Amino acid sequence: MTRSLKYISVFLVLFFAVQPLFADDYLFKPGEEFHYKIMQMGIKAGDATLKFVGPVIIHNVDTLLIEFTADGFNFYDQEKIYVDPTTFKPLTVQRDLNIFGKKEKIQETYFPEDNKIVIQKTVGDQVTEQVLTKKGEVDNIYGFIYRYRQDGNFKLGDRIDVVLPTKDIKITVVKKTKLNVDGKNFNVIYLESKPAQYKLWFDVTPQRLPLRISGAIGIANTVMVLKDHKE
Repeated sequence: MTRSLKYISVFLVLFFAVQPLFADDYLFKPGEEFHYKIMQMGIKAGDATLKFVGPVIIHNVDTLLIEFTADGFNFYDQEKIYVDPTTFKPLTVQRDLNIFGKKEKIQETYFPEDNKIVIQKTVGDQVTEQVLTKKGEVDNIYGFIYRYRQDGNFKLGDRIDVVLPTKDIKITVVKKTKLNVDGKNFNVIYLESKPAQYKLWFDVTPQRLPLRISGAIGIANTVMVLKDHKE
């Protein structure tokens, strides 16, 4: 092989190695939606929707957009989570909050190359900015859920390092069990985090549906339980 052909071969290997997956390579397709009921201490406290919007360009960068909305008594939270198409790590997160009548908009912009996260908060006409120092790439819990659906091996005992903006946790695949959701029985794997915060139940079909999510809403003792799924 000539030197020029070697260079071309190396370039092609590197080029395709860093390309994000095409839409057909994902287990989930644009428009997929999960509708949950939010339960708090056994009582329904609201409804939530988790939607995979799909490819979106923001700030001239290719991303995947995940939308999460929680709506209940005295709280509303809408999040637009723009993630890297390959790693599902967040690049930009935009939040629209109304908690007990207190409205605020928050934008998180991630700069892993500079080990920082810039958080801009708008309350009325007042805008404040905070910079968090965090080394390397950072996770978002919903981005993690989609990444694990796509790439997780669902192996008992697996421990996954998850780096969040304000804490580092490990999520462990604890057991295989059964779960009744809306009158239907599912075979599931159960994951939990340490320190304790998140509990996740995925079904073990090829769709890997997140049937139950605990700890992802910033309100104490809440769990999201799947009502229906739209492909």
